[in-house]
Amino acid sequence: MSSDADKVKKAEQPGIDAMKMHPFYKGKVETILKCCVRDYDDFGIWYTPGVAKPCLDIRDNPDTVFQHTNKGNFVAVISDGTRVLGLGDIGPEAAIPVMEGKALLFKYLGGVDAFPVCIDTKDKDEIIKFVLQAQPCFGGVNLEDLAQPKCFDILDTLRKKARIPIWHDDQQGTAAVTVAGLINALKVVGKGMGDVKVGMIGCGASNVRIAHLLFQAGVDPKKTVICDTKGTLHSGRTELPESGFPQKWELAQMTNAENIVAEREDALPAVIKDTDVLVALSKSGPGVIEKEWITTMRDDAVVFVCANPVPEIWPWEAKEAGARIVATGRSDFPNQVNNSLGFPGIFRGTLDVQARTITDEMLSLIHI
Repeated sequence: MSSDADKVKKAEQPGIDAMKMHPFYKGKVETILKCCVRDYDDFGIWYTPGVAKPCLDIRDNPDTVFQHTNKGNFVAVISDGTRVLGLGDIGPEAAIPVMEGKALLFKYLGGVDAFPVCIDTKDKDEIIKFVLQAQPCFGGVNLEDLAQPKCFDILDTLRKKARIPIWHDDQQGTAAVTVAGLINALKVVGKGMGDVKVGMIGCGASNVRIAHLLFQAGVDPKKTVICDTKGTLHSGRTELPESGFPQKWELAQMTNAENIVAEREDALPAVIKDTDVLVALSKSGPGVIEKEWITTMRDDAVVFVCANPVPEIWPWEAKEAGARIVATGRSDFPNQVNNSLGFPGIFRGTLDVQARTITDEMLSLIHI
């Protein structure tokens, strides 16, 4: 049996390999041709003068853009680099490897042509304006790694104004995959959605959307306790209405019927204690969650520790502490719970039917 040191060494290997392979290939995506160029004369078909005919057809019949161009299979992966993985605000250039990785997954898993677009603005209104101006070229937009709380307003505004589906993967994608994973995990341990007590660590874009989708799937909000960096959410957090983060205040009023009050470092063990399910999307670990806290959970506990690039606790430590099922956001560990399992297929279906939006109800149907 491997020692903990061997397991950690193995977990660190993808990062070591990435530092060799990224410079070798100089990125992960490129542009290739769909059409055949048999000889020089074909340029007259694909470019001038022939290309004028489809241009005029699109002008007169706008929907033919899906016949004449790649719009129906083209997705923009747009980020400002303010909330990349668990690394924080690292800037648009440093976000490019992640966005290229998203494009790789789009193509490999969904057959979708995606292109990374990292923009040099953090302003909410400018981001909205950019997406609306860029939408003629794309069949959909995948928003990625935008800081909260502005990400909520950006998504909500664009869903109302855009003519193409707008998707914020950190919210919708993570929520869809997490709820799907929990449905199956609870089947394995023989517990019902409405019966479990849930602890949630982190109250960013992912966990806010996960919480609402969990409630829609049958989890009782009153049996759910959530914490952010300042402590547990509860109705006594009177600073929340003025915090510029109304989503937290809404959750504070809906959840934590036991009124568990704990601040900062005391909040994590308080949220975990006596729960059936733990969903953590906070900061990259390890060491964010301690083994002894997992031992305070109920029998047949389900632990989702999904911070990237390193989970809040190593999965083998959570298992040693008594968790029955442990999932992480990493593809090199068992039981991956990551939006990459959802967005390629969701966009494949969305593009194929030329949907104008992706609603919360559509996400719920994914789990049926």
